[in-house]
Amino acid sequence: MSIICGCPLLECVYCLACARWAWKRCLHTAGHDSETWGLATAEEFEPVPRLCRYILAVYEEDIRHPLWEPPGGYGINPDWLILRKTYEDTQGCAPPYILYLDHDHADIVLAIRGLNLAKESDYQVLLDNKLGQKKFDGGYVHNGLLKAAGWVLDAECDILKELVEKHPNYTLTFAGHSLGSGVAAMLALVVVRHHDKLGNIDRRRIRCYAIAPARCMSLNLAVRYADVINSVDDFLPRTATPLEDIFKSLFCLPCLLCMRCMRDTCIPEEKMLRDPRRLYAPGRLYHIVERKPFRLGRFPPVVRTAVPVDGRFEHIVLSCNATSDHAIIWIEREARRAMDLMVEKDQMMEIPAKQRMERQETLAREHSEEHKAALRRAVTLSVPYAYSPSQYGTFDELEDGENFHKSSGDAESSVGPSGKSRNKESWNELIERLFDRDESGHMVLKKSHSYDR
Repeated sequence: MSIICGCPLLECVYCLACARWAWKRCLHTAGHDSETWGLATAEEFEPVPRLCRYILAVYEEDIRHPLWEPPGGYGINPDWLILRKTYEDTQGCAPPYILYLDHDHADIVLAIRGLNLAKESDYQVLLDNKLGQKKFDGGYVHNGLLKAAGWVLDAECDILKELVEKHPNYTLTFAGHSLGSGVAAMLALVVVRHHDKLGNIDRRRIRCYAIAPARCMSLNLAVRYADVINSVDDFLPRTATPLEDIFKSLFCLPCLLCMRCMRDTCIPEEKMLRDPRRLYAPGRLYHIVERKPFRLGRFPPVVRTAVPVDGRFEHIVLSCNATSDHAIIWIEREARRAMDLMVEKDQMMEIPAKQRMERQETLAREHSEEHKAALRRAVTLSVPYAYSPSQYGTFDELEDGENFHKSSGDAESSVGPSGKSRNKESWNELIERLFDRDESGHMVLKKSHSYDR
C-alpha cells in the first residue's frame, strides 16, 4: 500500500509511534508512578531496612565471623539463629535461607536470598512458568516460585509450627530479595490459605516483605493479599511478563524497544487489566524516591506507599542505574537513610509515646480502609475474579476460613460467574444455623440466634 500511494505510510506510522514512545519514556521517571501516593511513616517502614540486613546475612557462611558486614552490622544475635540452609541443603529446589528468632522485635523471620547469577538452579526456578500455567485461590501465580515455596514450607513446617505455638505473641515474617522475594510472597499466600499447617495461625500474625520482587501473582491476588504482603519497588517489578522475555531481550535490545513501543502505543491499559493471567508485583507497594527528573545524583529519599490497582508499575524507566539499584545492599542503604530521616522528623516534632501508639492505631485503620478501597476499585475496573469486601464480618470469615481453604488445583472451581468465590456447602451451613423449618416446611428465623458479627 505504501508503494502504491507513493508515500511510506506504514513506515511513517511506525516511526511516529516509536517517537511517541521514546518521548514518553524520556519524560517518564519512577517518581511519576507514585506521585499521588501517601507518605509512609516510620512505624510502618521500620521493618524494611532491618529485614534487608537479615537478607544480607544469608550470604554469610559464618554469621559469627562476617565478611561483608554492612555499616552498623546485621543486627543479628548468632545465638537466636535457628537454622541456615545452603544450596547443598535445598538441592536447587529453593534459594538459600535462614530462620531467625528475633526476640527484640517479637518476630519469627524466614529470610531468603536473591538470584545467584552463577547458579543454574535459580534460573530453573525463575523460568519455570508459562502465562496462565498455575492457578491458585481464584487467580494465577508463578509456577516455579510456588513450587519453591512449597518445598521450603514442607521442609520447615514442623519447626515453624513449634515456634509459632511456643511464641503466640510473635509475628511470622517472610522476607526475600529478587528471586527470594517471589518465594517469600508465595510462602505468605500458602500459609494464609492453609493456616492449619502452622497450628491455625491467625492471618494478622503473618507478614511478608518482598524486596525488589519479581512479578509472581495476578492482580486480584496482589490486591487481596495487600494486608499481608508488602513490596519495595525497583526495576524488576516493572519488567514485562513472562519473565523469560527479560533474558531473551538482553541479546536483542532493539527488538525489545520496538515491541515495548508497539505495546505501549496500541494496547490500552484496560485490556491489560482484564487479562487474568497477567502477573504483577504483590501486595502493598513502597516506593523509595531518591531521584528527580533532569537532575544529577541522589537526593534525600522519600518513601511513598499505596495499594494501587491501575497504573501498578506498568512502565519501564530507562536508567543507567537500573541494574545497580536492584542490588540488596543499595536498597538497604537507601531504606536506612529514609528511615533515619523519618525518625529525625519525628524527634523534631517531639511526638509523645502515647500519641505514637494512637498514630499506629490510626495507621492500621487507614491501611484497612485503603485495602478495601483497592478491592472495590478492582471490581470497578472489571479485574477478573476480583470482589468487593462484604460489610458483614460473618461472610468474610466464611470466605477466608472455608471458601478459600481448598487445594490450589481446585481453586478455579470455586469461582462463580460474578467473579466472587462461592462455596455451596458454606451457604447451606449458614442457612441451617439461622433458620428452622416449621410443620408446613417453611423457613423460620431462629429466635435463639445471636446477631453477632
